[in-house]
Amino acid sequence: MTDSLDRALGTVIGSATGDALGAPFEFGPEGAFSARFPRPGHGGEMCGGGGWDPGEATDDTQMAVLVAESLLECGGLELPDVFRRFQRWAAADPKDIGLQTEAVLTSGDAWDLAAALHFQTNQRAAGNGALMRAAPSAVHFAPAGRHATMDAARRLSALTHGDRAAWEGTAILHELIRVALTGADPLTAVPDTLTAVHPDHRARYSTVLSPAWHPDQATEFNGAVWPCLGSAVWALRTTSSYEEAVRAAIDLGGDTDTVAAVTGALAGAVYGLSAIPGRWTEALHVPLPGFGGRVLRTAELTDLTRGLCGGRDKRGSGTL
Repeated sequence: MTDSLDRALGTVIGSATGDALGAPFEFGPEGAFSARFPRPGHGGEMCGGGGWDPGEATDDTQMAVLVAESLLECGGLELPDVFRRFQRWAAADPKDIGLQTEAVLTSGDAWDLAAALHFQTNQRAAGNGALMRAAPSAVHFAPAGRHATMDAARRLSALTHGDRAAWEGTAILHELIRVALTGADPLTAVPDTLTAVHPDHRARYSTVLSPAWHPDQATEFNGAVWPCLGSAVWALRTTSSYEEAVRAAIDLGGDTDTVAAVTGALAGAVYGLSAIPGRWTEALHVPLPGFGGRVLRTAELTDLTRGLCGGRDKRGSGTL
C-alpha cells in the first residue's frame, strides 16, 4: 500500500529523476532513449551527456528546489522571496535557463511586474518553465484543497510567465497531483479539474488532456505548456509503472528533460517513491548555482519533501 508520504516523496524525487534522465536526450529524435536502452531494468540509463553529468538534474529541478526552500524558510508563500531566489540563481550562470525566464529575471523590473512587462513586449510567454518546477509546491499546497492549490500554482507561475496559459497548465498539474496524493486516480479527475480552468484556456487543455489525444497531434513544440502537460498525462495514461511512464515521455523527443520531469511528478504521485528504481535515485544530484556550491542528493530532497508535508500555507491568501 502506497502511503501519502511515499506519494509525496515520489512526486518531488520522481520529478527530479525524470529531469535527470531526460536531460541528455533534449532536442533529440523520437525513440532515442529506448534505442539506447532497449531493455527496461538493465541499468545505465543515468548516462549523462549533452553537458550533463550522469544523474545531474537541470534548471527544472534547481528552480523547484528554490521554491521548496522558500516555502519552508518563509513559513508559506512569499512571492518576493521566491523571485529573489530565482534572480540569485539566474545571476550565477546556471548551465541551462529558459530564454524567457532569463529575460524576466534579469530585467531589473520588480517581482510583481517583470513577467507582465515581458509579456506585453514579446507576446510570447506560454513556455513550460513554470510547469517544470511545480512538484514541491503541489505537494505543499495539496492539503489546502483544490482552490488553494490551483491559486498558488497560478501565482507562482506568474512570477516568470505573463501568459495565463502557463498559469492554467501549472494549476491543472497542481490539482492532478493533489488528487493522486490522496490515492485517487488523477486521470479520472481531469474533467472536473477542467471546470476550474479559466474559460479562455479551457478548450486547449480539454484537447490535449483528452484520452483520444496523442502527442503526435500536437500543433506546437512540447516546450509549450499545454503540449508538455498533455504529453505527461498521455505518458501516465498509456503505461502502468513509473519507469514505463518516464521512458515513454523521453521517447517523445523534443524538450525531454521537462516532459520527463512533469511526467515523473505525476507518475511519482501515483506510484510513490518505492516504485522509482533505486539505480536512478542513487545517482541523482541537484547542483544549486548561486547558493554556495550546494549539491542536493536524494537524501536532501527527502528532507525537503518531509518539510513540505509538515503543514499547509498560512500566508498564501489572495487570488490572481
